[in-house]
Amino acid sequence: MAEKSIRQRLDYIDWLRGLACVLMFQTHCYDSWLGGAARQGAWLQTSFFLGTLPAPLFLFLAGISFALLTERMRKKGISANQIALTTMRRGAEILGFGLLFRVQEYVLGQPWAPWTDLLRVDVLNIIGVSMMLMGIVCRLATTRWVNVTLAAAVATLIAVVTPPLWTTHRPRWLPWYLESYINGVHNLGQPQAWLFPLCPWAAFAFAGLAAGWLLAGDWSGKHRFWFVGFSAAGVGMYELAMWLDDRPTHIYAVYDFWHSSPNFWLARTGVIFFLVGVSYAWCRWGLGSRGFRPLLQLGKTSLLVYWAHIEFVYGRFSLLPKRAETIPQATFGLALIFLCMLALSVARTGFKGSPPEIFDRLPWRQKREGKLNETAEQP
Repeated sequence: MAEKSIRQRLDYIDWLRGLACVLMFQTHCYDSWLGGAARQGAWLQTSFFLGTLPAPLFLFLAGISFALLTERMRKKGISANQIALTTMRRGAEILGFGLLFRVQEYVLGQPWAPWTDLLRVDVLNIIGVSMMLMGIVCRLATTRWVNVTLAAAVATLIAVVTPPLWTTHRPRWLPWYLESYINGVHNLGQPQAWLFPLCPWAAFAFAGLAAGWLLAGDWSGKHRFWFVGFSAAGVGMYELAMWLDDRPTHIYAVYDFWHSSPNFWLARTGVIFFLVGVSYAWCRWGLGSRGFRPLLQLGKTSLLVYWAHIEFVYGRFSLLPKRAETIPQATFGLALIFLCMLALSVARTGFKGSPPEIFDRLPWRQKREGKLNETAEQP
């Protein structure tokens, strides 16, 4: 019963991952399939605006999950060094999946895809690298509140240094494929807004790590209405970001609110804090607490559906002709993608159990975690 209660309290994380998947689907589908006059209207612009949330959500939730996982291992008595190695290996696995995904896209994109696409910094890459960095940061502190403070400080630092690293203080001395992990320059000479470099994206992961340490242990159970504080803090962060953006002067030589500004990071982080509180209440007491929950189901297999849907939207096997559809036609395609990914998710968890991510069932992962459990149980 205790395990079931904990699972119910954590459903909101999978539900938010599922929401991120749906927002991602709609942005990708409309971007890939809308054509002609449909690309000029407010519909696509609204879709793009909603599309600014999925990547921050995925990274933020990775941070929360990272903190909760680390806390569980600490309670089992696993050593700090072993915890750091385990969590950093998990990040390396996700980075490996990101690199493998780029190989797949390069092969399926022939003969048009350039070899430089193999080195593109995508969201899986940066989630993996962020998790490895979080493993190092969590190793530096052994108490929950120090972890909260350190994670928040790193998140703020990344957000603050992003504008100069994109403009006036770019690390040009690095090869482009390494510089791209810092500012998303790729091989195009200037940072690209459609890529996912550490600056600013890792700041969302560390913000999630700070939030996760707040929720770790028995704190969230003792403070039953913590979600109200999270939502209120989110509103406060958003309002502060808008107030700072309205100031007539800025400290940076180049100020780009929509791409590199700490204010935009703060605003999006505020929205995510608000959504965390709302989703917890929804999954605890609302309609999201009972019956079949499509968003929660998608969230359990978010890596799988992310991987699969790309080829059927942007890739060689696109369900609809690209840049040729009206809004109703593209919306029909979006509904079809949603249903197909939901069916794939159900097939995945129905066949293998209910893994939170596809990589959790890898043979070497199960073997290693079994050894960790045995070590923790020893006197």
